[in-house]
Amino acid sequence: MIPDRLIEAGTLRRDGSRVSVEVRLPWYRALPASCVAGAALRVDGVEVPPDSLRWEVNGHRSTFAELVPRTDDWWFPADSAVLSGDLALTGDPGAEHVVEVDLSLYIPYIVISESQVLRIEEHDRKSMTATTAVPA
Repeated sequence: MIPDRLIEAGTLRRDGSRVSVEVRLPWYRALPASCVAGAALRVDGVEVPPDSLRWEVNGHRSTFAELVPRTDDWWFPADSAVLSGDLALTGDPGAEHVVEVDLSLYIPYIVISESQVLRIEEHDRKSMTATTAVPA
């Protein structure tokens, strides 16, 4: 619904062998974490291995399978989630990278059949430089 705001500009981070980017909810209403059906992350055309992807919202980092029962943890349109995975970035620290995110969401209050709710799939692509994560 609002795919051009899916990736937060300037949020690509590298942390050793992992990359992360902040993602905004491409919907106008809050959704429970359980409604995040999955995502894909590519940097410079290289796909982050799906089994290494992690989703972080409200301080909880999870696999997509771990999100399924989280009906009481809400993702609000004004808040960013963090999508991360295993990928070592190459090139100069100031180099531009093309970041792509695919996101699938269930919209639980829009029923399209007796046993199915609406599922939307959004895509965004942005160019940005990566920053190095600062140790906590």
